[in-house]
Amino acid sequence: MFIHKNPLLKASRYIIWYGFLLFFGYLMLLITLQYIPYNTDVAFLRIKQDVVHFWFYRVAFFSHVYTGMFVLMSGMLQFPALLRNRYRVFHRWCGWIYAILIIFITGPSGLVMGIFGNGGWISQTAFCTLAMLWVFFTWKAVVAAASGNISSHRNWMYRSYALTLSAISLRLWKWLFVLIFQPRPMDVYHIVSWLGWGGNLLIAEILIYYASKKNTKN
Repeated sequence: MFIHKNPLLKASRYIIWYGFLLFFGYLMLLITLQYIPYNTDVAFLRIKQDVVHFWFYRVAFFSHVYTGMFVLMSGMLQFPALLRNRYRVFHRWCGWIYAILIIFITGPSGLVMGIFGNGGWISQTAFCTLAMLWVFFTWKAVVAAASGNISSHRNWMYRSYALTLSAISLRLWKWLFVLIFQPRPMDVYHIVSWLGWGGNLLIAEILIYYASKKNTKN
């Protein structure tokens, strides 16, 4: 259909999508800057004073916060076809930065934070599951790329980056639920701890499904 071949429409879609990511990436940067220089009595950590005295929690938290922006931005640069096709070395370097950070730093630190997450076992299970799937999906993307299976690599990256974006979507869902329903804080936390990444993963699976159908027809 013509709608898929219209370059102006395609360009506008990219502009909207990356404009959205850059805007919320900027908001994430503002959150990160709250913890620079090192401070354990600011923002989110003010409600974590019962665990912030543990050295391993502090290591996990600040590792997660300080690397999160690099993961978000390096992952964002993996998807534009222009970068993949014309600047393959840059694409690979961004991919390695993304994968190494998630597998060895941001993912494991997220798991530690998930164990001590707010909202009891419901939220803790959600955040721990998120962290483990995040590492697993990213690892599968690396293995697929190393074996030359580009289609599988792309699919696993969709799943991995869907979980990366939970840093944004969780806050969006929380804001929306509070605005509309005004629930109790822990009730909304139980919901968004699962919806924040589960909804993203569902969208990723839909994109993968339709992309596979399109490739099959071609």
